[in-house]
Amino acid sequence: MEKTSQQQHLETQLPPNSRSFSFSSMRIKKRHHSNEEGGFTRQRGLMSFSSVRETSRKESDQDEASKLHCTEDQENETAAIPSGEDEAGRPGALKRLSAMWSSFRRHKRDGFKDSEPPELPGPAAENSSRQHRYVSGQYFFEYLVVVSLKKTKDGSSYEPQITYQFPKKDGMAKYQKEEEEKTLKAITLFCFPEGINWAPLTEYPSETFSFVLTEIDGSRRNGYCRRLLPGGRGARPPEAYCIISTLACFGLFSKILEEVEKRRQISTAMIYPFMQKLREAPFPAPGHTVEIKSFIPESGTEIISLTRPLDSWLEHVNFATLFDCLTDEEVLLVFAAAVLERRIVFIAEELGTLSQIIHAVAALLYPFTWQHTMISIVPEILIDVVMAPTPYLLGVQKHLLDLVTDQTDLLVVDLSDNKKETFIASVGDESSILPPKLKSEILEALGARQKASTVEELNRVVSEAFLLFFVKTVGHFRSYVKHSRGGGPGVFEKRSFYKAIDSKTTRHFVKLFLQTQMFDLFIQEVEQQQPGPQQGIFNKKILEYQEKKKKEKAKKH
Repeated sequence: MEKTSQQQHLETQLPPNSRSFSFSSMRIKKRHHSNEEGGFTRQRGLMSFSSVRETSRKESDQDEASKLHCTEDQENETAAIPSGEDEAGRPGALKRLSAMWSSFRRHKRDGFKDSEPPELPGPAAENSSRQHRYVSGQYFFEYLVVVSLKKTKDGSSYEPQITYQFPKKDGMAKYQKEEEEKTLKAITLFCFPEGINWAPLTEYPSETFSFVLTEIDGSRRNGYCRRLLPGGRGARPPEAYCIISTLACFGLFSKILEEVEKRRQISTAMIYPFMQKLREAPFPAPGHTVEIKSFIPESGTEIISLTRPLDSWLEHVNFATLFDCLTDEEVLLVFAAAVLERRIVFIAEELGTLSQIIHAVAALLYPFTWQHTMISIVPEILIDVVMAPTPYLLGVQKHLLDLVTDQTDLLVVDLSDNKKETFIASVGDESSILPPKLKSEILEALGARQKASTVEELNRVVSEAFLLFFVKTVGHFRSYVKHSRGGGPGVFEKRSFYKAIDSKTTRHFVKLFLQTQMFDLFIQEVEQQQPGPQQGIFNKKILEYQEKKKKEKAKKH
């Protein structure tokens, strides 16, 4: 892993007529403690894929356009296929722009830390009574940046540049500054991903969207971006405000961006005091509110209330957009591909649509978590990510469609209003992946969303429909995690687990699902838990379902 990250450095220039990128996807190996077929290990290697796509597609088909570099730390042995070097042995184009891709680090190695989170006000007794209201030690955000479009040196076009940053990080070593610059450069890329020649505008509709920065270790940070036309007279290019945070809560940060925009229209100087107050505020627990006092000239002191939804695992999601773009049956096809960790590309022109759909699809997998590459908006310069052999969820703007459809074995979903067909490309078996009976039950449950009057109610109806699917297919997992009397981690008996399923179609699906990384990592966490009742909405639904089955069985007798 360390060797792989050391290889990923940004080089200053690209060769003519080529683009390059590098990204990583965590992979799994075989469980060393399992004697069953197809078992997995806890240890994961790092698969790194690099490619160069020539400008001419015909030429790239004839040339060697991509190479695979795979390393696995299996019993202290490393097998690697060297790639990305020129004839002189120097790092070639395959390593370039990697800082914009897989070097989104949080300076874990450098020992650099922000100041400690502020203590909650009030006496110790009050602190104790309010502990459940806050998520301890978490900032709302890491930093806010304003990204503006500035003319290039030759004056022929515009390029995104950071014109404001809060807070500034001082006192860093040289290599820390270099890492910081790489991250900030990547942010500008995601704020203006189109890669088109911008021109001054007199009208531009504001839009809010989000993106994800994936760390080399698989952890993620969220970017919340609001793009709009700044105040002024005459034609001018748009600008973007972007907040980077480890917290996933789209609705909350959308409101924060609205407040930032309001202050920016008065003066850039008005942003600082508001963001400083926000940075000092404790992050609220689910269902609770934090109040921020902020002064605005001519308006006086305002109190801004920021509330987290009670269902915190749905706070980054709005399923309404998903069902506005796709029918219920089409959503099920996408879910089927996602649950088996396939390559899926979503096509739309609106950045907000792409980001909301990607997060909604990932949320359908709860209580499991998508473990692979996920980019809600792919910048044009990184479009070659579609050539990756590993699973991904990608959002691509429609003007780049031709650069996507030359790939095979993936699902390409058109979200546009004027689409001719929803599925531009597919593997072909998506409709047969889910068990027919359970698929019908999901469709029936989704029908109840028509009665939902709020976003929260809609989200709850949709999420529970898919949550019950997992309850019915794999909800008996805990009975097949065996613990020894001496303590220590449990062992999952996979073969006995899926053989306990009566339905042949369900058993077939589960055997496929057991091969996914999302299930493997889920069951690894379960193995580490001590026997006994467990908390969480998934475990609650499992108990409710099991109780219901017992009552139905008792009635029959």
